[in-house]
Amino acid sequence: MPDIKKGIVFFGTPDFAVPTLKYLIANNENILLVITQPDKPKGRGKNVQPPPVKEIAIKQGLKVLQPEKIKDEKFIETLKKLNPEIAIVVAYGKILPREVLEIPALGCINLHASLLPKYRGAAPIQWALIKGEKITGVTTMLIDEGLDTGPILLQKEVPIDDDDNAQSLSEKLAVIGADLVIETIDKMRRGLITPTPQTGQISYAPLLKKEDGKIDWQKSAIEIFNLIRGTYPWPCAYCYFKKERLKIIKAQPLEEKAPPGLIIKAKDELIIGTGLGTIKILLIQPEGKK
Repeated sequence: MPDIKKGIVFFGTPDFAVPTLKYLIANNENILLVITQPDKPKGRGKNVQPPPVKEIAIKQGLKVLQPEKIKDEKFIETLKKLNPEIAIVVAYGKILPREVLEIPALGCINLHASLLPKYRGAAPIQWALIKGEKITGVTTMLIDEGLDTGPILLQKEVPIDDDDNAQSLSEKLAVIGADLVIETIDKMRRGLITPTPQTGQISYAPLLKKEDGKIDWQKSAIEIFNLIRGTYPWPCAYCYFKKERLKIIKAQPLEEKAPPGLIIKAKDELIIGTGLGTIKILLIQPEGKK
C-alpha cells in the first residue's frame, strides 16, 4: 500500500472548501502546498481580505501560494518540484490547465457539489434549489480539461430540506463532501476505485448574476419560493415597491389565488399574488438597511 504520508497539494478558495482542508489536516495528510485565489476587496469598505482557505492554512502553518495566473511557468515549476501524489481541488475558481493536471501521480481530484453530470459549473447548489430539486449530492471526480466532465470516483446523495437555502445547503454539502474526499483518497491509494465516465442527463449551473434574483410575479409561488432560497445570500431575490429595491430573504408559498404581483395582505402579514398561488413574505430587507 502506498505511504499515506505522500504529499498533497490543495486548491481551494471560499468557505465551501474549508471543511475539506480541515479534514485533510485532521487526517494527518502531508499538505505540501495550499493554492488559493489572490486577496480581494470585500464589503462596503472594499477592504482587501484573504480567502477563507488562506486564513485556515496560515493558522495551521501551511505554505500558501496565490498565483494571479494558473499557467504561470514559475508556479508550474514549483508544483513539479514538489512531486505531489494527489491534488485536491475544491471550489478553487479557475480551470486547471493540462500542465498542472499531469503533475500529481494519482491525478487531480475535484469535489463538486452536485450529482454529476447534473449541474456542471460554478453554482450547482444555487441552481439545484432554483430548479426545485428534492435531492442533490456531492461528487468526487478526476479532473480533465473540460468543465466538470471528468470520470466519477464517488458520489453521495443528499436530500434538500424545505427550509434549506443556498447558504445552509452549502454548509451541509461542504462537510459531507469533505468526508467523501477523505474516503476517495483512501480508496484511490488502495486501488479500490475505478473511475467511471459520466452518464445520464447533463445540465449546467452557470455563475449567478445580480439580475438572476429579480422576481417575476407571473411565475408560480413555488418557483418564486425556490428562487428566494437559491439566491440567498447572494444575489438575493428582489423586487421593487415605489421605486425602492427590496430584498426578499425568506418566504412561504400558499395555495390562495390572487393576481400576480398584487399585495392582498399587508397589515399583520405580507401576502402577494403570483401566477399560481400566493406567497407569504417572512423576511424582507429594504435597500441599504437591515
